[in-house]
Amino acid sequence: MEGLKGACIFGQSGGPTSVINASAAGVFKEAMRHRCITEIYGLAYGIQGVLKEEFYDMRKEIPYVLELLKTTPSSALGSIRYKLKDAKDDTDYKRILEVLKKYNIRYFFYNGGNDSMDTCNKISDYLKQVNYDCRVIGIPKTIDNDIWGTDHCPGFGSAAKYIATSAMEIYHDTKAYDKGKITVLEIMGRNAGWLTASTALASHKGSGPDLIYLPEVEFNISNFVKETDLLYSKNKNVMVAVSEGIKDKSGRYIAEYSSDLSGNKDSFGHMQLGGLAPVLVKALKDKTDAPVRYIEFSLLQRCAAHCASKTDVDEAYFAGQVAVRSAVEGKSGYMIGFEREDGPEYKCSIKLVDLRDAANVEKKVPGEWINKEGNGVNRKFIEYALPLIQGESYPPTEGGLPRFAKLNKVPADQTGPKG
Repeated sequence: MEGLKGACIFGQSGGPTSVINASAAGVFKEAMRHRCITEIYGLAYGIQGVLKEEFYDMRKEIPYVLELLKTTPSSALGSIRYKLKDAKDDTDYKRILEVLKKYNIRYFFYNGGNDSMDTCNKISDYLKQVNYDCRVIGIPKTIDNDIWGTDHCPGFGSAAKYIATSAMEIYHDTKAYDKGKITVLEIMGRNAGWLTASTALASHKGSGPDLIYLPEVEFNISNFVKETDLLYSKNKNVMVAVSEGIKDKSGRYIAEYSSDLSGNKDSFGHMQLGGLAPVLVKALKDKTDAPVRYIEFSLLQRCAAHCASKTDVDEAYFAGQVAVRSAVEGKSGYMIGFEREDGPEYKCSIKLVDLRDAANVEKKVPGEWINKEGNGVNRKFIEYALPLIQGESYPPTEGGLPRFAKLNKVPADQTGPKG
């Protein structure tokens, strides 16, 4: 039984990942299977594409290129961090409604993190208020793994795999010389330490950090220096992993110790972090005699398609498919979530999470998964994360290099649908 007849639109928002395009592929290919979906549009730069009436006709894309999306990193349609105006100012919402009506868009899919789910929720609520029948479904995406209501988020597994793999490689590099050093790894993670904790997967294999510091635990620089120096005096080689968002007891980011970051905020009010490692390196050099260096994983941890988890890619693609199926069946106002099933082998089923619950609520690493010293994680985290990095998903290659999708990006006919 087919559902509401009309066009569908899909957008990407927030920080890119190595699998967000897999969800896009899932949406586009599934949408093509349903006769009730008359047109398939891809937004140029997220919600901005609606406001500026800039989107692409995805039916004009070559099928093989859409298939390549599954193993292409970043956001192929373009992403954005744009905060919709407060409900009291309905300028944005009226414009969105105007565009949806013009193109008879009845299915709205939005792929992103916490803030993107907030955007999705606001649009869903507004369309209900004005009685415009449009099914709104959010598709989770974030390497930070901090969206509430889902066991994990597409994007995390691949980022965790890359981070753990890189930590193992760095570990072996540090063993190359007879004189050791302290190596500090700075990893993304504002308020949740899932990514930094994933370095424990390398330690699980005997080739990872000695100390791991997460935003969930109050950070004290003096204690950090003492713990690191003590290990160095014993082992002459220490690796430390730190989340960029660690804070002191007053709630101040440690990264702020060297510069004022208060003016560098995005439209959602989030401070632009970075530069933590040099602060820690300076503290170590001031208080110890050890040689110290730091490595910032930076953008590499979110775009490493060459080290993607097949589990992650498959789940991201499936999330896109289920989003379309759910909308066609009449569901609206939900985010696609994953629920881990009990049993000796890893298995997840799909569930629908109310957008009002998912929007702007952060999921942090549970306290019981962090060791009592606050400088590492325990076996519970390993058991949680290990299944998410399983399997390999390599892009096809040409001339020894990966071939990524390059969309034609044919603009949609701005006169609207015919007939």
